Amino acid sequence: MPHDPLPAFWAGASPAERSAAYDNTNAVKDSAALIAARNAEATPFRAAHAGHLDLAYGAGQRNAWDLFPAADPAAPCLVFIHGGYWQRNRREDFGAFMKGALEAGWSAALPGYSLAPEASLTQIVAEIRAALDWLQANGPAHGIAGKVVLSGWSAGGHLTAMALDHPLVAAGLAISGIFELAPIRDTDLNEKLSLTEAELAALSPMRLPVVPKPLAIAYGTAELPELCRQSRDFHALRAAAHAPGPLIPVPGADHFRILSALQALDGMLLRAAAALL
Repeated sequence: MPHDPLPAFWAGASPAERSAAYDNTNAVKDSAALIAARNAEATPFRAAHAGHLDLAYGAGQRNAWDLFPAADPAAPCLVFIHGGYWQRNRREDFGAFMKGALEAGWSAALPGYSLAPEASLTQIVAEIRAALDWLQANGPAHGIAGKVVLSGWSAGGHLTAMALDHPLVAAGLAISGIFELAPIRDTDLNEKLSLTEAELAALSPMRLPVVPKPLAIAYGTAELPELCRQSRDFHALRAAAHAPGPLIPVPGADHFRILSALQALDGMLLRAAAALL
């Protein structure tokens, strides 16, 4: 069945309606307070786990890792790629979401990456792969040598799907991701991304060969319809190819609150990450 890159309502939608369909910040009325709380929680978390921070993997200012090794170097490692539509946010503000993984005895690791418009999406995808190359080579020296579950939220969900085939990665967990870029090009998000036709083809996971590794695909049931659709469509495509991994609708979660299901030791998404292994 051919894949239609655009939703049915798209042709009749105004530019403002198209942008609103992907505007998570405005869709979640208290998003500013949630972001402020996230960032405030991250600072003491990093200070309490300060042994392996700001480890450069490339030349760019944001090309660095924050590593949180477990007591057991052979423990699984949850790698988490932050979101922000490839043009906002930073790894330093997401560390506290790794609390549950550390409590479960896992390691955790957060890579940074350059942002648009300073970097193209092609460059950003390449940086994530370079970061994983570095972790494969240098992780054991920092106490991280176990199986890697690659995870990411929003834009990080897209980057998770794009790097699932990396040899370091055993399985993936894509949270509230974007898997077809064509609609993004038609929103105001594209002002900084400047997506090309070649990038739509090469960087939309929906258009690429299915990676047969386990990939859990999660979205919140209170998210924007387009975010829900992107996850459901990508899971359906993978299921048709008999690729393993569940579709996980997180009940009542919006685009920001969904990460609490990863942060909590008994959280639905942390349990899903463990089940992938």
